[in-house]
Amino acid sequence: MFIGPVFTREAAVVPRRKRHFVTRGGYTLSLLLLTFTAWLVLTGTQRILNIGDMSRFGAALFQILAPLQLALMLFLAAIQSASNVAIEKDRETLILLLMSRLSNSELVLGKLLASLLNIGVMLFASLPIFMLIVLFGGTSFLQVGWSFAVTAAAVLAAGSLGATLAFWREKTFQALALVALAIVFWVGVFEGLALLPIEIFGVASSQLAAIASPFRAILAASHPTVIETWATDVVPFLITASLISVALCGLTIVRVRRWNPSRDVRPGQAPSSDAGTTGDVDMFTGKVIGVEDQTPAITLDEQAATSEPEPTNVASLTGKQAVSQGEQFRVGHVDDRTRSTNKKSRRVWDNPVLWREICTWAYGKKILFIRAAYWLLAAFVFAAIYSLTVSGFSIGQSVSGVSIPLIAKPIAPFLFVSLVMVNALAVTAITTERDGRALDLLMVTDLSPKEFLFGKLFGVMAIAADMILLPLAMIAYLCWCGAISIENSVYLSLGFIAINVFVIVLGIHVGMSYNFSRQAIGVSLGTVFFLFLGVITSMVMMVSFTGSVEAQFGPFLACLVGGAIGLYVALGWHTPSSALALASFALPLSMFYSITSLLLGGYLEAFIVLTGVYSFATVAIALPRLSEFLVSTRRAKTAENE
Repeated sequence: MFIGPVFTREAAVVPRRKRHFVTRGGYTLSLLLLTFTAWLVLTGTQRILNIGDMSRFGAALFQILAPLQLALMLFLAAIQSASNVAIEKDRETLILLLMSRLSNSELVLGKLLASLLNIGVMLFASLPIFMLIVLFGGTSFLQVGWSFAVTAAAVLAAGSLGATLAFWREKTFQALALVALAIVFWVGVFEGLALLPIEIFGVASSQLAAIASPFRAILAASHPTVIETWATDVVPFLITASLISVALCGLTIVRVRRWNPSRDVRPGQAPSSDAGTTGDVDMFTGKVIGVEDQTPAITLDEQAATSEPEPTNVASLTGKQAVSQGEQFRVGHVDDRTRSTNKKSRRVWDNPVLWREICTWAYGKKILFIRAAYWLLAAFVFAAIYSLTVSGFSIGQSVSGVSIPLIAKPIAPFLFVSLVMVNALAVTAITTERDGRALDLLMVTDLSPKEFLFGKLFGVMAIAADMILLPLAMIAYLCWCGAISIENSVYLSLGFIAINVFVIVLGIHVGMSYNFSRQAIGVSLGTVFFLFLGVITSMVMMVSFTGSVEAQFGPFLACLVGGAIGLYVALGWHTPSSALALASFALPLSMFYSITSLLLGGYLEAFIVLTGVYSFATVAIALPRLSEFLVSTRRAKTAENE
């Protein structure tokens, strides 16, 4: 088989897992709930008089669900493929695959398609739901087909991107962060290009954006006019996405054995070819290797033959002679650790976890490249904000009677990407320790749970300082130029800090709750996506079907409660508590209320609810972690006895 045994094994094992059926059933059930909720919103506020009303509902519903599915599958495919490869590196099993008889294509394509298997099953499972929407009218089967073709092509391209970056980078966080930034660049650059009234090689910028942007393609594919414009609006993107997938897979297949294993040498350790300069002794041959004066190496047997015979009576040996003889026999043994160094030892802080996070390259030196990419993204966002503030178009526009500031269009996705990267750093800070078999060692030391939790918390905040301070700097600029008031800038800054602390504690909690890194990363990032994209989608549906945000809270209450139950199962299954249950139910409701208040101008109410609920959820998640680490190391009885 051309794909290889990696994909064959995954295809045989996936149907045996309960998570496979839960994921597939949960996704289709969510689409059905959104469809039923939209229908309740429509019938609760409007009268269905004729077939035209039904057709308009079907068209609007399809044009909401199709881009939502594309956004979800796009990020899920990229993160899933990247995490699957990165976890192999963390567990040091990728080197075993490289030593096997697998060819490069079997390894790369096998891991890629194995990562996309669950996503493909979810995509095909949702096809009947979209077919049912056609029965409302206003949508054709051709629209469904082209929309799924665009989604499948985008998923393959995103998965290829995630696999390429994961095979290239050494650390899990490096791969996940670069994937998130690459997806944002992919979408954001071409969306910005579409707004520029220029031509490149005689082609309008809007047409170039439609060729390469997945969201432009899905909007064109879900529009009723796709029956006539599919050749110019959809097919070019399919060709572009296919070329991107082929190019990325080809590059990875060619370079996979050059990228792996890593050629980096540990600090202070010379390569094996230069072993003659270390002055060590080969423990197998007893040969002294490379002293500084370049004297010829001699074996222990030669050394014993040329030296004077030692006295045979042990009782007659003096103390210095006994020590000298013992050291002579210890040379070349496994416990011979004597070596000279010119480096001064660094002083470790009282909290070694925090010291390691801040003072060492715990996440690799290539994190500087991630910071540079993030600064580049921040520069593009700042340029967009500056152009809006200078032109005077930052105040807002009215959409269905709701005032939405134009300045939120570039800065809101940037804030969301920052939260995703901070959460990914937090969860990989734990999963990397587990995969490297260091978490068990930490748990049997005298390290207290408080030191571990706060060491990881402040360590992640220090590493991700750019991702927290740059958005705050943009908020300060908006306040300085008068786009937002001082009061609202304080609300926005404090709320953003509270949510950042929450996503860090969430990542640490999930990383310690799940034994498998892939599950931990999926649950942690999935929670962040649900709390923001899920609630925002609900708001878009309410505005689209009713024209009033506060008109239909009842139908969405059941949807939010269902999401809260799933959130509690994901967060509190391993550490159930009443506080965590209350936080799980309060989080989606608080997001709904806060977004509603923001759209209606109630900034103080949104700040109080959002900050209060997220602070309570942070405490509810952190408190069980402080006690569970103590119980798992069996130090509770010792503490009581002392």
